[in-house]
Amino acid sequence: MNASKHAGLVLIPAYDAGGLLEGTVREALAQWQPVWVVDDGSTDGSVARLAESFAGESRPRVIALPENRGKGAALRAGAQRALREGYTHALTMDADGQHDAASIPRFMEASRANPDALIMGSPLFSKDAPWSRVWGRKLNIFWTDLETGFCGLGDTLFGFRVYPLGPLCRVMEQMSWGRGFDFDPEVAVRLRWEGLRPRQLETPVRYIPSDSGGISHFHYLRDNALLTWLHFRLLPECILRKTRLFR
Repeated sequence: MNASKHAGLVLIPAYDAGGLLEGTVREALAQWQPVWVVDDGSTDGSVARLAESFAGESRPRVIALPENRGKGAALRAGAQRALREGYTHALTMDADGQHDAASIPRFMEASRANPDALIMGSPLFSKDAPWSRVWGRKLNIFWTDLETGFCGLGDTLFGFRVYPLGPLCRVMEQMSWGRGFDFDPEVAVRLRWEGLRPRQLETPVRYIPSDSGGISHFHYLRDNALLTWLHFRLLPECILRKTRLFR
């Protein structure tokens, strides 16, 4: 891919993000345009309020899905439309204010210089980050390293990254699962299997407590079960792929 043809946008999947959504979008727009918000069937009015909040100024484009289908499904809808409209790359970030919008230009520049690479965010956690999340991520890193030959994917649960849209859409078409919390690690592993090189860039991450408006849709039992099932699926497939390579 020619770096001169790099055309990137910011994709923000949003589901009941509350009052944090507007601030996240404003911070993203201050760093990069265009910004698209994929409304994954929100019911709290947070996405609907964006039109009023940005009246008379640069505003995000909103893609509305009829019902909540999960982060993977939301990003798939946004990525497919972006590719059809001529965009080549998408930076994805969460709607809950955890990701650092100031890092957007640096990540886009890295993608422009390496258009065929998967630019992965390497999170810098603050001291108030929940220990269970941090150690859970370390366990997930071990499994995805195993599934990709320790190629350096890093923290595949961290969704602040830049995708080349062509490979992303092709891989998502092949995925039967990966619509919820398991999306970020599965798509990263499968893109590596397709030959994309990972490049990690450090970026700060913040955890916003609930009394400051922080919202988490992580469900401990459900989502850990999803991740367990993910690796039960990926590891045998990884072994099968390697067996085919050595025939």
